[in-house]
Amino acid sequence: MDAAFSVKNPDFRTSPYTGMTKRHYIECAKYLLERAFIHVADKDAPFAFPIVPGKTYPQADSPAWRFRSLEFESYERTLTLAAPLMHVEPEVEIRGIKLRDYYCNQLYKMFTPGNPQSLPLPEEMPDATYQFTCEFGGLFKTLLLLPDVIWPYFTKAQKDEMAVCISKWAHHRTTQNNWRIFNLVALSFLKKHGYEIDEELLKSHLLWVVSYHSGEGWYLEQTYNYYTISLFIVYGTIWCRAFGDEHYPEIAATIERSAQKMMKTYPNFFARDGYINMWARSICYRTWVSGGFPVSFMLKDGSPLDPGWARRLCSGSILQFVSREDFYHNDIPALGFYGHKEFMLQNYSCPGSPFIMFLPFICLALPDDSPFWTATENEGFWPALGDESKVSVLEKPGLVLVNHGKTGASEIVPGKTYYDDPNYSKLAYNTHFPWEDHDPAGGTAMEYAFRSLDPRDLRGEDINFYLTGKTIKNEAAAKADYTISKSMVYNGIRGGVLYRQAIMRQPPNNGVGYILDLAEFSLPGGVLRVDRSRLAFEYELTLGCYGLPHLGGKPAFTQAFADTRRKVITAAIPGRRVALVTYVGWDDLAARVHSERNAETDESTVIYAHKKRLAKNPAMELMISVLLHRTDDEAWTEEELDPVKSIEIMDITPRYSALGARLELRDGRTMMVDFADIDGERRC
Repeated sequence: MDAAFSVKNPDFRTSPYTGMTKRHYIECAKYLLERAFIHVADKDAPFAFPIVPGKTYPQADSPAWRFRSLEFESYERTLTLAAPLMHVEPEVEIRGIKLRDYYCNQLYKMFTPGNPQSLPLPEEMPDATYQFTCEFGGLFKTLLLLPDVIWPYFTKAQKDEMAVCISKWAHHRTTQNNWRIFNLVALSFLKKHGYEIDEELLKSHLLWVVSYHSGEGWYLEQTYNYYTISLFIVYGTIWCRAFGDEHYPEIAATIERSAQKMMKTYPNFFARDGYINMWARSICYRTWVSGGFPVSFMLKDGSPLDPGWARRLCSGSILQFVSREDFYHNDIPALGFYGHKEFMLQNYSCPGSPFIMFLPFICLALPDDSPFWTATENEGFWPALGDESKVSVLEKPGLVLVNHGKTGASEIVPGKTYYDDPNYSKLAYNTHFPWEDHDPAGGTAMEYAFRSLDPRDLRGEDINFYLTGKTIKNEAAAKADYTISKSMVYNGIRGGVLYRQAIMRQPPNNGVGYILDLAEFSLPGGVLRVDRSRLAFEYELTLGCYGLPHLGGKPAFTQAFADTRRKVITAAIPGRRVALVTYVGWDDLAARVHSERNAETDESTVIYAHKKRLAKNPAMELMISVLLHRTDDEAWTEEELDPVKSIEIMDITPRYSALGARLELRDGRTMMVDFADIDGERRC
């Protein structure tokens, strides 16, 4: 078997960019399942994916129910590929095993008592929420979408036996936000097939889900992330068509409305070549966000997306991963982004979890004459961008999307982040420069990293430590560590400038004295930053650019120079380059090699700016910098490395704010930075 998937006999007439048509999606699904079924001993055995040491589950000392959870999750998530494949090829076999027989047999064993693979029932375990609920939702989302696979092949007696287990988990306790979708999907499946359910509970879950809509198609889910698209929109739309339109038309229409709104900017999350952005939690799910493309063609009024562009982006996102050898670990998708990386994982994931990334294969449920399949691939708005950058502002979730025509990369700029988590707290996320983990030694990629040098107290919990001098629960060793922002606040757009605030510490540690006011302006292939430090005591600060992986073990090539106006540092690897230019507010520039921080390789290089302020009462300062990226090997031009023509710093701005600036750019634009009333403009 090939070490990675490749498109055989590509159809460049219908798909001039990827070569992928429906036939190739089928071939890809078979390829991925062929590798997965290496871990199936025979037609009666469950998936036995090897345990991965680390934070994911299960581990050797896990209780038995965790291993049942592994088997069920592996079953359900591989069905994300297998069910659409069975829909188009009902008799399909993988490694000599007929998929229909295998998945029917396994489901019956899991859902009926007395089998070694039987799932525990909720009453047999402490009252809590469990991964089983999540997988019930995924399973019945698939069976609602594809009623011709699996369920029709059981007898009435077998269905009744299994309905007991299904009902108990469907009615069991759930948790907030997206998990209600799992329960309501399972309850809806039961009702659709004639089983009695608690209809008030179903309605309650539905109303709760609708209540989370925040605007512009986005739903609150701890913070804002891909779950809006992959669960609220994809699962929600499937529920509408299969059940909601008939039984809860008003609620279905509400969910449909939010999906239509989401689609207005949905393609802007993807790069020109379809690459997805490594952003938010559940990173190992990767392309599940691409499930929005085929599901948009299940909307009542048809997809608002250009079908040729939708397929081009969907196919490109899949090829981003399946065509890479380092994507596979133990013959299945690695627990990471490309290869296995612990730092980006959560403890609720198991070796089978990544298979949910194949959610876009629901496209195989679309008929052959769907525009998704018949339209010729195109690149949407990208050709018209030229070297310019397209900026889309989503006020409600506090997200700014930037599509860089010059580099073909897309960025997510988050504004509403509630905790210090690199999954969410970076200044920006780039499709072609996956984020790096925080380094306590400083120089963290694409973040402000802060270190207090206040000699009185560093980690005290006394809210008045700066008055009392008390050092309560102080950890002296923490003195050496840099930390990242504790939260990010969105303050809106004024005059084309995005305003945010990075809160570097929160009360009881006097968060008012640890604020970075952020202002940024998009440039072709980068951003111009005019940030204001309001750090009350002695401190040290770094600002990193995107990290560069050491491909093939070769370090990035760095260069630095300075003149009377600016300092410049650049770094390059084959096919990618970054540059950092500082004008005001920084002491020096440097490069640091990080270990075990990068998504692609064990070592990486980050270029960063650095400053240290030792005054007991540091002054507020503006920090003016330019961060650039390239996705080629071309040299930087002088204009790129010096985009600012003039800088006027004002103690008091025209809107009566302290410390702002007017910048004239070489391209003729003017950037006015005025932090007036920024604290009152916070939108969390």
